[in-house]
Amino acid sequence: MTTRSSKSVGVFAALVLILVPAPLPAAQPQAAISASTQRSLADVLEEVTPAVVNIAVRARAPAETNPLYNDPFFRRYFSLPEQPQQRLSAGSGVIVDADKGCILTNHHVVADAGEIAVTLKDRRRFTAELVGSDEATDIALLKIDADKLTALSFGDSGALRVGDSVVAIGNPFGLGQTVTSGIVSALGRGGINVEGYEDFIQTDAPINPGNSGGALVTADGLLVGINTAIIAPTGGNVGIGFAVPIAMASAVMGQLVEHGEVRRGRIGISAQDLTPDLAEALSIEENSGAVVGSVEENSPAAQGGLQAGDVITAVNNRKIKSSADLRNRVGLAPIGSEVEIEYRRDRDRKTVTMRIEPEEAIAKSDAMPARLEGAEFQDTAGNVVVSSIKDDSAAARSGLRTGDVIVAVNRRPIATVAELAAALKHAGGTIALDLFRGGARLFLVIR
Repeated sequence: MTTRSSKSVGVFAALVLILVPAPLPAAQPQAAISASTQRSLADVLEEVTPAVVNIAVRARAPAETNPLYNDPFFRRYFSLPEQPQQRLSAGSGVIVDADKGCILTNHHVVADAGEIAVTLKDRRRFTAELVGSDEATDIALLKIDADKLTALSFGDSGALRVGDSVVAIGNPFGLGQTVTSGIVSALGRGGINVEGYEDFIQTDAPINPGNSGGALVTADGLLVGINTAIIAPTGGNVGIGFAVPIAMASAVMGQLVEHGEVRRGRIGISAQDLTPDLAEALSIEENSGAVVGSVEENSPAAQGGLQAGDVITAVNNRKIKSSADLRNRVGLAPIGSEVEIEYRRDRDRKTVTMRIEPEEAIAKSDAMPARLEGAEFQDTAGNVVVSSIKDDSAAARSGLRTGDVIVAVNRRPIATVAELAAALKHAGGTIALDLFRGGARLFLVIR
């Protein structure tokens, strides 16, 4: 019996030695070191906030835009003040190149600016030069002559996922630099401006008037968006804000640096979203992409062999989510550059490389019938957009509006200004324009 007890004690002692290993005490300092070296959000913001600036804009006075305001008789006849008041506005901007003093902001922040002043976080103030601006993406590029600047590094906006933590930095209501936090609420938002190139990041990080042009950054301080718009039925933030992805803003910035404007390209197709019903009808497995509706003769798409019914699934190895996504990728590609288009035809997967060509010039008014006199039309990546309408013109009286997207004439689909002109020529009497306006589709009858 004693022998058994001795054996039991020996086994228990062995178990104790195994369950309490010697290296355990050494693991505790290692865990403490790891926790102490982890950066907090406050540490990240201390580094990135100097790159976000305040922008104050003095809009052009009437006398600067219309010489009649300099005429004393004109001012007296219309009871205008001797010194027209100058409008002031404020927004935000992000330093993206410290060496060159380049600052990204919104087009609507600096539109019609007579003078632009940039104030840094350290309270230094500089007069900024407007390098260029693009209304369609609402992106503008400024430049200041300053040293000791801090610039933000670009993140990968294409890798964002819904639920990722983000921080918005800007100058809401002119209060001064303010930081708000939230998450990515949705990706690929559009429909805010039918003429625009949209692929917005939606966030619930509070964005208010004055935040426009500010930074949307990740929790590790990388710039992923330029804050642009809000849905504000009450006039303030309701948790629905939008930012231009930095991938798009960067592409626009490159063209503004090179040309002072964005020169958009095209491949000569019209396209629509791939829906589940279309995917089933075309017998393909993809659930996202852009279906080719028509191909222009002698266009890069025609030369590359694209046909109506083909489904474009990727551009330069990046998946296409919708026709708007395709429009963004092609429209912002540098003219003359080559893009690799991946598409599906029946069950076959094909790839073709084609060169981006410039958009056609605005159609001249004499190419259109008298009933549309005063309107100008422009090809925009497979769509025909009413680019401008003269007041009190025949086109204005017919009910056509700037920004209308025309897709058919008397039920005959059109994708280019040339096709529009041809369709109108053969329309004869009553003209029924099938168009999109403000996200809604409608028929406009012109007699």
